[in-house]
Formats: sequence, structure tokens, C-alpha cells
Amino acid sequence: MSTISVRKSDSNGQMASAAVPSVSPNYGSPRTAAIAAVTNYHPKSPPLSFVETPTQELFGANVFNRSVMKDRLPKWVYKSVVGTIESGGPLDPSVADIVASAMKDWAIEKGATHYAHVFYPLTGATAEKHDSFLTPDGDGSAIAEFSGKQLIQGEPDGSSFPTGGIRQTFEARGYTIWDVTSPAYVLENPNGTTLCIPTAFVSWTGEALDKKTPVLRSMQALNKQAQRILKLFGHVDGAFVSSTAGPEQEYFLVDRHFYFARPDLFTAGRTLFGAAPPKGQEFDDHYFGAIPERVLAFMLETERELFKLGVPVKTRHNEVAPGQYEIAPIFESANLATDHQQMTMITLRRVAEKYGMACLTHEKPFAGLNGSGKHVNWSLGSSSQGNLLDPGATPHDNAQFLVFCAAVIRAVYKYQGLLRSVVASAGNDHRLGANEAPPAILSIFLGDQLTDIFEQIEGGGAKSSIEKPPLTVGVDVLPPLPMDAGDRNRTSPFAFTGNRFEFRAVGANQSIAGPLVAMNTIVAESLDFCATKLEKATGGDSEKLHEAVQALLTEIIKEASPVIFNGDGYSEEWHAEAERRGLLNLKTSADALPVLKEPQIEALFEKYGVLSKRELESRLDTYLEQYCKSVTVEANLMLEMSRTLIFPAAVRYQNELASTCTNLKMLGYEFDVDTLDKMTELVKGLQDSTNLLDKVLSSGDHEDGIAEARYFCDEVIPLMTEVRRYADELEGYVADDLWPLPTYQEMLFIK
Repeated sequence: MSTISVRKSDSNGQMASAAVPSVSPNYGSPRTAAIAAVTNYHPKSPPLSFVETPTQELFGANVFNRSVMKDRLPKWVYKSVVGTIESGGPLDPSVADIVASAMKDWAIEKGATHYAHVFYPLTGATAEKHDSFLTPDGDGSAIAEFSGKQLIQGEPDGSSFPTGGIRQTFEARGYTIWDVTSPAYVLENPNGTTLCIPTAFVSWTGEALDKKTPVLRSMQALNKQAQRILKLFGHVDGAFVSSTAGPEQEYFLVDRHFYFARPDLFTAGRTLFGAAPPKGQEFDDHYFGAIPERVLAFMLETERELFKLGVPVKTRHNEVAPGQYEIAPIFESANLATDHQQMTMITLRRVAEKYGMACLTHEKPFAGLNGSGKHVNWSLGSSSQGNLLDPGATPHDNAQFLVFCAAVIRAVYKYQGLLRSVVASAGNDHRLGANEAPPAILSIFLGDQLTDIFEQIEGGGAKSSIEKPPLTVGVDVLPPLPMDAGDRNRTSPFAFTGNRFEFRAVGANQSIAGPLVAMNTIVAESLDFCATKLEKATGGDSEKLHEAVQALLTEIIKEASPVIFNGDGYSEEWHAEAERRGLLNLKTSADALPVLKEPQIEALFEKYGVLSKRELESRLDTYLEQYCKSVTVEANLMLEMSRTLIFPAAVRYQNELASTCTNLKMLGYEFDVDTLDKMTELVKGLQDSTNLLDKVLSSGDHEDGIAEARYFCDEVIPLMTEVRRYADELEGYVADDLWPLPTYQEMLFIK
């Protein structure tokens, strides 16, 4: 109890003050306290000024980019570093000390006191080790030092990172190696800044312990095979052919008061319980709707911070589900896009806290509502040839484009199981195949124009492209638009969208490194296949190229046509049709991850120097372990919440109903006990299913990771679904003031 001051007139008409007790509102539960906090939210910091510092001045302001290097490095050093970045060739070690000194001076001018080697272990998260620039000089003072050796190599303790058996826990040595192709940057903090240096992370034996190293290797392999194709078409400049990526990031925002009142959200990242709200996404009114003021303020600051780091974010909008949003960048080199995507997730979470919200990147935070993906738009090209997947105005005449496009089609068909395995996770299993996500069946959408061209090729040769007339809508004041050759297909896992392929099955919480490694490597293998065929058929005679290309394309399309599907990937008919076509349907991670053990997959990665057999096995072991641990955490959390939150609330309400029935009966009133009977049935069901889950979770002896994952998939997860079924039904009966958890209705709609 506190006091408030009350002013009133005394007998002489003078104002007098008196202290009277005030009673603070008793909100009664974390739920009602959270609702009050949300509805009374006020921004904690003043608005940002986009007038004083225009956005274009912010972009790359905290990045040691080419512009900064050009100003601060000797001309020959600058040319050497840029040459390495552009050609993919080896770095001249002699430039390291000069670059390090310039980088240190630049960072210190921006307030940096430490530098950090940033790397990406197999956890899928971002890791960093911070070291101070200061070194004691022996006279009681300190000097700022940063050598080329410190820039190039670091040695974090690698003992506790997942390695999948590559090395024992007691073997702690791991090396971080400067990645010159991904620029260093300064990360701001209220108390200073840190120079961050993107690095690879390898073991003492040189084996990859991270996500970055295989990405760089796969890009190198892709470039090598693409150069062979370009040489056949007369392009011999050698400009590095890089895969490019533009990953769209979907996410949910929930007020932090709700977030911390839900043990499942802040521990597992998704709701393990929650009845469907009266209104969900049925009206589609949230999709591209007006962005709530607090959310827009958060988006603006997130973009501002990403602009400083050189992340080229372009798009923001409301997504389909209430409380769901999207941020998307433009294309970059695949390696840089991977690093920037990690920065984006970190920045989203950090800025959300400032605005009193939690950013959820789990693939399925709310059952029954759209989940979140990370659609990876993928292409390849070089500085001299541009985008190699751009069909041009008459794609039937663009033989070079058709070869590259056909190589991708063949790659997806031949390695559909691999593509499914690299998006496998416990979280993504809840999303894939649902109404908003592509099915677990890998297929390619080409659109009307390309489908028609490849059908012509299969029939003997392409002679025309479907024309693209102007798009008119019958309103004179609206100008005609150039019409695309085909519509898009949001149900397709792998869709051609004009000048790129969109891999839509990637989960929102995943690093894009794994999918990029897979795409780069399988396309490298397919380009190798195409180049070998064409080289043999032409024998160096360019006059024979047209005929050789026709034969190659016909062979590929006849083999790989089952993977091309332009229809509704959500339909039951497609599942039946896909089975008739012989396509894989790996519905769960337990089905998909063992693909990584297949001999052809091991041979693929070894042949192109992307992953050794041991490195691939380490990833399989790590992903299986992560899957099993994720399910274990969720199951244990479900047991705890069922027994300590939901069961007590249900029993209290059951007791209220029983007391009411007894009291009315004693007074001679007849009282319908249907609700009490239903409550008793549900409480019993919750108790029994919880106990059975506990029993099954604590049993089982598994010979390896695959068997353990299979057990969790087939035995544990179905029981978790059963516990949830009883709990969610109880939510519809228990008195609102007794229900302990913020509801879907509250979390999704109170902003």
C-alpha cells in the first residue's frame, strides 16, 4: 500500500494537502499483469531522426568496406585485397600487417576497444571471442596493437562446440581464419564498440567445424564448373562466377510481458499449449495490412542498425498470421548473404527488446497459424556475364541460359533427398506441409513460359517463347504493365521466379549456410555433367555446340521432368501424383537426415572438395543430436507446465464446480453436472497422458543417433500431441481468471 496526495479546501478556503492510502491494482495473475503492461506501454527512448542523418549516409557507415580500404590502404595493398575478393584466389600474406594496422586505426576512431573473431559453429548460432587492443608496454602504460597475425588467425577454445565426433571434448584447439571476402565491421554498444572480423572456424587438423568453410568451398566448386560452361560459349575472361542469395526472413513479435509469462516461449521458442483463438488469420486482414505503430518503430530502428552494417534490407511488411512480419534484403554474394542473415536475426532480437517485444524466429510458434520460413532466393553470375539465370526476352534462343537452367532442374531432381535433409529440424517439421509452407516433396515450378520451352525441347527443339502482352485492368487512368510470362507459385518448394530460384522450404530459425552448400554443390555437379557431355560432343568445334546443347537438354528434361510441377503443392492429389512420379516424400527430420549417410551424397561432397566423409558424418551426428535434444527439452517442459500450471488450474476449477453442485444439491436444486463430467474426463486424460509421456521419455535404449531420432519422432512426439490435446480443450472450460497462461488471442492481437 502506498499514499497519494489529495488537495482540498479548508474552512478558510485555503488549499491543504493530506496523505491518504492508495491501493495498487491487484492484477491477480501474470496474464492480467502482462495485459496491463502491454496496454500501458510507452516508448523508452526518443524517436530516431532520419532527417539529421539520411539513410544513404548511414549505409555501410560501420563497415571496413572497399571505400574505406581505398582511402586507408596503399594502392598496391588495396588492389591485392580486392583482387582476392573478386577472383577467389589466394590472399597475399604480406598485406596482412598493413591491413590490420589500418583496420585497427579505423575501428579505434569509431570507439572500439576490442576486436572479435566472429564465427559460425554447427549450433547454427553466431559465436565470437573478444580480445582487447591494449597491451602493457612495461612502463605502466599500454599501447594499442593489432598485427597481421592477430587479424588472420585466432584460437578460441573449441572444446564445447558440437563437432559430431571430429574430435574429443578434451581436444580444445580450434582456429579462426580471417575471411577477406566478408568485410569487417564495428558493432555498437551503449558502452563502446567492437571490431568484428568474420572468420572460418576449423580444427587443429584443418577440418571444418563451422558453417562458413563449406559455403566458401562450395562457391569455389561452383565457379570451377561454371567456367567450363562459359568457355564453351566463348566467354574466357575468368571473372569469378559466384552464387548469390537474398534470404527473406519471417518472424513473429510478442510483447515481452506475455513472453516471460509463457515458459514454453522463452525456453523453446514456441507455444507447446494454446487453444485456437476465436479469430485467427481467417480474414487475411493482417497480410500486407497497416503496420502497428510500435512494430513500425521497431522495424525502422532495425533497418537503421542493419544499414550501418551494410546489410541491404529492402522490404518490410505484415505477413499472413497476426503478429507475423517479414524483412527481406536484395541479392549479395552467397557467403556475404549468409553472414548478413546471421546479423539480421541478432539485430531483430536485440532491437525488439528495446521496444518491449520478443522476436520469435521459430518455424511454428503458434499452432494452427502460419509458420515462418526463410525463403532463400538463389542465383549465380559474374561481373562480366551478369545473372546467368536471366532468360532474356526470347529464352528459347538463349542456349547458355537453358543449359544453366537445365543443370539446376537436373540437380534438384537427382538430389531432392539432400535438399530436404538440409532443411530438416524439429522446428521445421511443424511447418513443412502445412497450409502456408511447401510440402516435404521437392518439386520445381518453372512457370508457363519455361515449361513450354522445355516441352518443345523434349519434342525435338524449341522454336518460340510464349509472348508477354501488356497487362491491362480496364481502368483508363491505370497504365498498362509489362506482363510476366507466368504467375508465381507459393506452394512450390523450389520455384523459378524470373531470374532466380526460390528455395522456400528453409526454416526461419536456420542458418542459410546448409541450404546454400547443398545448392552450390549439386549445381556444380550438374554443370560438371553438362560440361563433360558438351566438351565430348563438340571436341572443341564450336560449330557443333548447338546440336550438342539440343541433345543435352533433351536428355536432361526426359530424365528430370518428374520434378517439374506447376500446380497446387498443397493438394492431396499432388501427393498421390508425386508418389506415382517416384518423388521422395520425407515428411520428418527422422526420415530426411539419414540421407546424409547415403554413398552418393558422401561421394558428391568429397568429389568437389566441399566436405570430407568425416566432416559430413560430423554434421549428421550434430543435426541428429540437435533434433533429439530439441524434442527432449520440449517434452520435459511440457511435463513441467502440465503438472505445475495447467493441472492445478484445472483441478481448482473442477473443485469449484464440484462445490457448487454439492451446495445446490443440499439446497434442493437440481444442477446439470455435464460441465463437471467433462472437466473430470479432461483432467483425467491430461493426467494420464502426462504420466505416459514421462514414462516413454525416460525409457528407450538407442544404438545410434538415427535410431534415437526415430524413437523421438514415432514415440515421444505423438504423446506430446496427446497431452496438448487435453490441455487445449481444458483451456476452453477453465474459468478465465484461473487460466495461468497468456492466450493466443491476447498474445497475437494485443500490441
